[in-house]
Amino acid sequence: MTSVEEFRTEVRGWLRANLTGEFAAVRGRGGPGREHEAFAERLAWERHMAAAGWTCVGWPVECGGRGATLEQQVAFHEEYALADAPGRVNHIGEQLLGPTLIAFGTPAQRARFLPPIVKAEELWCQGYSEPDAGSDLANVRTRAERDGDAWTVTGQKIWTSLAHESHWCFVVARTEPGSVRHHGLSYLLVPLDQPGVEVRPITQLTGTSEFNEVFFDRARTPAGNIVGAPGEGWKVAMATLGFERGVSTLGQQVGFRRELETLIGLARRNGSADDPLIRDRIARAWTGLEIIRFNALRMLEGAAAGAPGPEASIGKIYWATWHRELGELAMDVCGADGMLAAGEPYDLDDWQRLFLFSRSDTIYAGSNEIQRNIIAERVLGLPREVRP
Repeated sequence: MTSVEEFRTEVRGWLRANLTGEFAAVRGRGGPGREHEAFAERLAWERHMAAAGWTCVGWPVECGGRGATLEQQVAFHEEYALADAPGRVNHIGEQLLGPTLIAFGTPAQRARFLPPIVKAEELWCQGYSEPDAGSDLANVRTRAERDGDAWTVTGQKIWTSLAHESHWCFVVARTEPGSVRHHGLSYLLVPLDQPGVEVRPITQLTGTSEFNEVFFDRARTPAGNIVGAPGEGWKVAMATLGFERGVSTLGQQVGFRRELETLIGLARRNGSADDPLIRDRIARAWTGLEIIRFNALRMLEGAAAGAPGPEASIGKIYWATWHRELGELAMDVCGADGMLAAGEPYDLDDWQRLFLFSRSDTIYAGSNEIQRNIIAERVLGLPREVRP
């Protein structure tokens, strides 16, 4: 078996050799808040990776992956971030849906849906949140009804990242009339290119639109496109959220470190590093970055044991708050210049975009308030929050 260091060296060498020529321009492009950047070129890069066997590295070999160990997956994501490789366009399919189908899907579902994810031929989005079911996901109202050999889906999803670029959506819908909360939900795989589906981009604070509203009006999907049994959607959906906080978090931490180091360079150049309050906040940011890494390693240790515990919620609260505060620090380092757009009508620089988009870090993927409730109620055993 290839050692972790040998695997790391192989990844590093391949990235160095391939992020050149036509792909040199995609370095550093894309990612949260910047998904609009060079999307077609990044998709071409993703398919280039797939042809060389560098997508889905942690999946079992029989499912199209490399069967990489947890340590090798960590090495891959760290090296990918260190190479300043572009934001992945296939993240939701590869890191969320794929592992869910490997764990809960039928052989027919795995045979149909996993190969196009490996090849980056079909892109996916996540149909969880609704106007009245954001952090309170159990309040889902989108409904699905069995109609012969198909399910028909009616309802609205919101904050659906990359829905406007996706071919499919995995949708949590209520399939048992009269059910409440987490009961009576099902997990459906729904094609987006069909009558009865409307995708409306939402303009963000950054002026771009990486997430959307998605409206379903009796949209159809074959009866076999249900993951797990009818009514088991909550269990499957929670497993997907667990996969969402996987090994890629260490790659995320490398990206955060690059942002902090670049900001420190700016502070030295413009003299703001001479301010003792700015220096103190930079030192706190550096310390916080180390804590993020330790939290991620602790979370992965729990996941390897088969039981990711409160580390996932603790880690989410910490990195989201840290990154939001880094955006605030960046604006103070930039000073008055940070209040001016680079051009008309709304041309933001990287620091302004970081400041604005990082406001959402403490909301998406489970808001800080909900994560604190999870820790309080399920870990510390405190009384449950009063709910109507």
